[in-house]
Amino acid sequence: MAEARNIRVANIRVNGDRLWDSLMEMAKIGATPKGGCARLALTDLDKQGRDLFVQWCRDAGCTVSIDRMGNIFARRPGRNNDLPPVVTGSHLDTQPTGGKFDGVYGVLAGLEVIRTLNDHKFETEAPVEVSVWTNEEGSRFAPAMVASGVFAGVFTEEYGLSREDMDGKTIGDELKRIGYFGDLPVGGRKFKAFFEAHIEQGPILEAESKTIGVVQGIQGMRWFEVTVTGTESHAGTTPMPRRKDAMLGCARIVERVHKIALDHAPAVTTVGLVRVMPNSRNTIPGNVFFSVDLRHPFDDQLAIMTEELHAACAEICGALGLQVECKEIWHSPATHYDKDCVAAVRKAAEESGYAWRDITSGAGHDAGYISRVAPTGMVFVPCADGISHNEVETATPQDLAAGCNVLLRAMLEHAA
Repeated sequence: MAEARNIRVANIRVNGDRLWDSLMEMAKIGATPKGGCARLALTDLDKQGRDLFVQWCRDAGCTVSIDRMGNIFARRPGRNNDLPPVVTGSHLDTQPTGGKFDGVYGVLAGLEVIRTLNDHKFETEAPVEVSVWTNEEGSRFAPAMVASGVFAGVFTEEYGLSREDMDGKTIGDELKRIGYFGDLPVGGRKFKAFFEAHIEQGPILEAESKTIGVVQGIQGMRWFEVTVTGTESHAGTTPMPRRKDAMLGCARIVERVHKIALDHAPAVTTVGLVRVMPNSRNTIPGNVFFSVDLRHPFDDQLAIMTEELHAACAEICGALGLQVECKEIWHSPATHYDKDCVAAVRKAAEESGYAWRDITSGAGHDAGYISRVAPTGMVFVPCADGISHNEVETATPQDLAAGCNVLLRAMLEHAA
C-alpha cells in the first residue's frame, strides 16, 4: 500500500500553466507601468489581492481563518484533522516599485499545491494549509515580517498592531479598515512543518544554471534608524567653515556604511531610506533621518559591524559638530532551517530531476521567524539577472513550475 502511494506521489505534477495564469491575474492588482506591482501592506490594493486569494481558496474547497494580525490560513482537510497541518505560504504585499513574484509566488504556489491535490483526488493524512503573512516587506510599516514575528513570539501583538506608517496610521487601524482584523489569537497554532517557496532574489542559481535552491537558512540582519542633527541656515550666506550641515554628516556615514560591508565580505549593507529636513534647495539641512541595513551570515561578524557603525556615527558627527542618534529597531539573528525539512526539499529536487544546489538566503523571509516555532524549509527558484524589489523582476514559467513541484513533494513527505 505504501509503495503504491509513493508511486502515485511520484507521478503527481502541478499545472504550471494554471500557476502562471494565477500569478498574472494577481499581478493586475496594483500593476505598474513598467510591468511590476505596487500593493503596499494594508492598502486598498492589498485588500483586493487578499480578497482574490481568499476567493480562490474557497473555490478550491478550503476553509479560511484570519488572526488578529491579519495573517490568513486556508486549510485543505486531511484524513486525520487532529494532526497539525503541513503549511506553506509567503506574502502578498510588495515594495512600492516591486515585481510580480516576490512573495506572491510562495502564496500561489501553495494554492497550486492544493489545486493539484484536488485534481488528483489525493487525500493527505494531515491537513495542508496555505498562509499569507501580513506586512512582510516592511516598506510601509517597519519592521519587516512583523506579523510572522508576532506569530512566532518575537514581538508582542500590541507591538505589531501599533506599528505606524509615515502618516501615523497603525497596522491595527488599517487591518480594521480593510476588513482583515481577524478573531483568532496570533500564534499558538502548531505546524507539523512549514515550507516557503520564493524566487532567489539573487544571481547565484541563474549563473550556475541551477533550477532549485535548497535553502539552508537566512543570514543575520540588523536595521537601524539614524538621525543626524545640525543647524538650518541660509545656503547663500553661511560660510562653509561655519556650517553644521546634517546632510554632510549623513553622506559621510553612508560612505562608511559601504566600507563596513567591503571590510566584512560577504556582508552587505544598505542605506535605502533618507528624509531630509527642511528639504529646501536653498537651506542647509538641519536634520537628516535615514535607515541602515546590515547583513552577514555569521552573527559574530554582524555584531562587529554594528560596533563599527556606532563608532563611525560618533566619529564623523563629532568632527563636524553635529548631534547623532543611531537606534537599532530590529535584529534577526542568522537562521538555520530544520535538517529534515531541508532534506525533504533536496530529495524532492533530486527525484524530480532538477539541477539544484544548497544556498543561504541573503534576504529575510517569514520562514525565518516561523522556524522558531515549527520545523521549516525553503525552496528557491532563479529570477532573471538576480533582480528583485524592482518592477522588471521576472522568472520563467518553467522554473516557477519546477519550484512548485518540489514544494508539493516536500510537503507530501510530511503530510502524506
